[in-house]
Amino acid sequence: MGRGKFKVKPTGRRNFSTPEELDAGTSACSRTIGQDQTEYNKKDGSEEKSGEDSGEEVERRKGTVPLIEIQNPNFVKPITTKAKDANLEKATQLTRREREEIEKQRAHERYMRLQEQGKTEQSRKDLERLALVRHQRAEAAKKRQEEKAAKELKRAETCGSGDLDFAKDKKGALRSQS
Repeated sequence: MGRGKFKVKPTGRRNFSTPEELDAGTSACSRTIGQDQTEYNKKDGSEEKSGEDSGEEVERRKGTVPLIEIQNPNFVKPITTKAKDANLEKATQLTRREREEIEKQRAHERYMRLQEQGKTEQSRKDLERLALVRHQRAEAAKKRQEEKAAKELKRAETCGSGDLDFAKDKKGALRSQS
């Protein structure tokens, strides 16, 4: 039967030692932190003495790392290389995406060069369209010039019978001078 609104989980229970267990030394946590540290210091002292005798230096690790022994066969310590030791002559391999990106850029550059030279189908079609537009514009300009000349002749004939003098103003329009 539960008490309160929260369910008691089996992992959340606390075990307290009774005074009898503490006196007998059979409690759940019989060791104290101080005992653990003294045992660790004893181990370190014996390792340091043996390390000094053999001439090898023992690495002193910080934090909880010396307390936890790792038994992973796949664990590899990362190797740090300094900038002065880096091998710059070594060719780095490109990834597939990088290679495809470079090939794409080269193909685009090659296509643009051919486009400028007029060797692609698209550039030929563009040049043909451009020539056609230029030809049409030239014909339209000729036609306008002819129509303008015809209008001036017509005005000159109709106004030429009178005694009025005409002159062109700044904008090119015919005006009477009287």
